[in-house]
Parts: sequence; structure tokens; C-alpha cells
Amino acid sequence: MPDVFTKEKRSELMSRIRSKGSKMEVEFTQLLKSNNIEFTYQPKIFGKPDFLLKPNIVIFCDSSFWHGRNWKMLKNQLKEGYWRDHIAKNMKRDRLVSHTLRKEGFVVLRFWDDEIKEHPEDVTNKIQRALKEQTVK
Repeated sequence: MPDVFTKEKRSELMSRIRSKGSKMEVEFTQLLKSNNIEFTYQPKIFGKPDFLLKPNIVIFCDSSFWHGRNWKMLKNQLKEGYWRDHIAKNMKRDRLVSHTLRKEGFVVLRFWDDEIKEHPEDVTNKIQRALKEQTVK
């Protein structure tokens, strides 16, 4: 599917996307607060997780596009070159970050944007289970 914007316009649009304070992160923050889950936002640890729940649960809120959800289908929709390479690199980095954090003793939770928006109760249940498992240990 060819891009409908010029290279310059696409660059301008993409530059407006922020890695902090996204709508998804704001919704996730509200979800955690409404469930009385204490957290640190954007902790300064390897991989730059979006949230840290003490003592060792890190949470990433992943955009389906930027992090390559349904990669086979998405890959076919993108032209060869920059976006395919960029997203593939993001996916590789995500695997490395998750692996490294797990080796360091963290529990890594990753949630897709639509999970957060459409199934917040499932997200909350997964977080609560992870918290309970931490208290059992």
C-alpha cells in the first residue's frame, strides 16, 4: 500500500509522535490508579519500560504498528525499505530488552494498545496475578 503523503509530510507527521505521555500511557496510568496499583512512571532502567511496579515488575505499553503486531500481515502492507527495517529493528530490540530484564530478575509484562483500550479488565487481572506471584515468593 503506497504512502498517501509525500516524504516531507510523512516526516512531519511522524515527528509529532512522542515516546512519553502518549494517550495510551495516560490511559494506562489511569487504569493503574483506579485499581490502587502503585507504580513509577518511566523508571530509569535498561530498556526504558513505561512503568515499574515494586519490587521488580516492568510494564511496556506497545503500539501495534511501532512494535510489529501481526508482523506477517503488516510487513506485506509496507513497502520495502525504511518502515519494514525500522519496525523489524524495534521488534528485535524488544526481544533483547525483555530477555535482558528477565535475566536481571524482572517480571516483564507487555500490553498491546488495543488490549489496554478494549480489555482493561484483562490487563488489570494479569497485573494483579503478577503482583500476587511476587508476594508469594
